[in-house]
Amino acid sequence: MNIKKVSERTGISADTIRYYERIGLIPPVTRNAAGIRDFSQHEIEVLEFVRLFKTAGMSVESLIDYIKLLDKGDESIPARLSILQDEKDKLEGRLGTLQAALNRLNYKIENYENKVVPRERELFTEREAD
Repeated sequence: MNIKKVSERTGISADTIRYYERIGLIPPVTRNAAGIRDFSQHEIEVLEFVRLFKTAGMSVESLIDYIKLLDKGDESIPARLSILQDEKDKLEGRLGTLQAALNRLNYKIENYENKVVPRERELFTEREAD
């Protein structure tokens, strides 16, 4: 499959796919006789793996480290697990922050008519009177 179709399928831009290949985040992609990238199902699955973890907030550097460890086989399982645990901890922290922001917005929305609107009227009425 060519890079345009892979980009459409994975939601990763062609430029980003080329960048990922250049920095070693994904393995070198097979090329056809004309030198055009010809992605296999495996290479597409690797891109989808990368996209998923990038969406979760994993850094490119951590992904590169993780993928390099995969090449070392089972002996790298503890190191890979450590990377995943670190990323999980970071994600949980971000989720906590997002949940607090969501709770605050929900509170403001629920109390908008009773508390916020009267206060806004007060603030803007005072300003207009000055």
